[in-house]
Amino acid sequence: MSIHAAISHVTHYRYDRPVALGPQLIRLRPAPHTRTPVLSYSLRVTPEQHFLNWQQDPQANYLARCMFPERTRELRIEVDLVAEMSVINPFDFFLEPRADKFPFGYEEWQLEELAPYLAKLPLTPRVKAYLDAVPRAAQPTVDFLVKINSELQRAVRYLIRMEAGVQTPEETLDKASGSCRDSGWLLVQLLRHLGLAARFVSGYLIQLKPDVKSLDGPSGTTHDFTDLHAWCEVYLPGAGWVGLDPTSGLLAGEGHLPLACTPEPASAAPVTGHTETCECEFTHTMTVERVWEAPRVTKPYTEAQWAEIDALGARIDADLAAHDVRLTMGGEPTFVSIDDRDGAEWNTTATGADKRRLGAQLLARIKEHYAPRGLLHCGQGKWYPGEQLPRWSLACIWRRDGHAIWRDPALFADESVDYGAIEVQAAMFLRELAVRLGFDFEYVFAAFEDT
Repeated sequence: MSIHAAISHVTHYRYDRPVALGPQLIRLRPAPHTRTPVLSYSLRVTPEQHFLNWQQDPQANYLARCMFPERTRELRIEVDLVAEMSVINPFDFFLEPRADKFPFGYEEWQLEELAPYLAKLPLTPRVKAYLDAVPRAAQPTVDFLVKINSELQRAVRYLIRMEAGVQTPEETLDKASGSCRDSGWLLVQLLRHLGLAARFVSGYLIQLKPDVKSLDGPSGTTHDFTDLHAWCEVYLPGAGWVGLDPTSGLLAGEGHLPLACTPEPASAAPVTGHTETCECEFTHTMTVERVWEAPRVTKPYTEAQWAEIDALGARIDADLAAHDVRLTMGGEPTFVSIDDRDGAEWNTTATGADKRRLGAQLLARIKEHYAPRGLLHCGQGKWYPGEQLPRWSLACIWRRDGHAIWRDPALFADESVDYGAIEVQAAMFLRELAVRLGFDFEYVFAAFEDT
């Protein structure tokens, strides 16, 4: 069950005169590791006279590098994408055994590769006091991260901050408030001081109005909403990078689309570049629209949709009847013993005391009706995963033109009768068969029957 949500994001700079633009780096394309499927994406840049090259930074984030050969009065960046909003379980991972409990240590090779994500700012008084209050006793790693994330959400009040840049962790704790980028950077530093590799994330956040109100908690947004957002990712052996959103106190889910994940906030800015000195008018708009919705328990088909489905079915039935199309169902009919419907051999095990006997009887009756001159063959059937041995395959083969494949039914052995046949007779039969077929004796060898 999913919803396709279309995001339109416009960033517009208007200059008071024609200005020369330096190279502009645009970080507005979902990162390779985003878990939310992105069904379509487009980036349009004005002025049209420009050169655009896609590249990836050292963290594998996508960057659009734009060069502008002529002066311009505006720079407009427009992103359109469609995301599939199907539910993602943020706990869908298994940690390596050594990382199951916090605190844990990374391996030497991991410490080398994660070095930029372990760089710590100097401890300041409020940050140290906050860290000193964090319990260090051994505990499940996931429980620890959930707790520190939710406690930070309660400790720092969220607000929209229009000033440029990111507050220091000390400043955020001192004010007990900050924007998403402030609390995200604070969590990054707290985790690094606790020995966990963490990185700053800039991305899109999509929040859709729920179909029904929550019975035992906040129902969330009252309208569909999207905006630029920031959060944190922590590296856990066995799970990889796991998103933590201290603004909501939750783990990152399907509504979080990472755009740039970096060791420092400055290198995750959506747009960076230089212009000549000028006056600039800046506007920024974001909208989200549902372009497709799957029927679901909380929002099933409408009466009008059911009527359309019924009408379509009636038209199909009429077409089939008009063209004399007759439908039959094939496949594998399943038989069970009328005397022992719940027995293991008729439900779970490959064979049993009665299945082979009753199967042979049923095959004989079917052969007599459909193919009295056909060939009976007992051989190896399907071998299902988890079963030690393959199943038997009891087959009846005949020609559609009625020509006999087997003329003397008396030569078929009855499995219920003990003919006293021994291995020596079987070997003699195979050797004689090899002679008749023109094969060398070396192709005849004894088989092992595991009784």
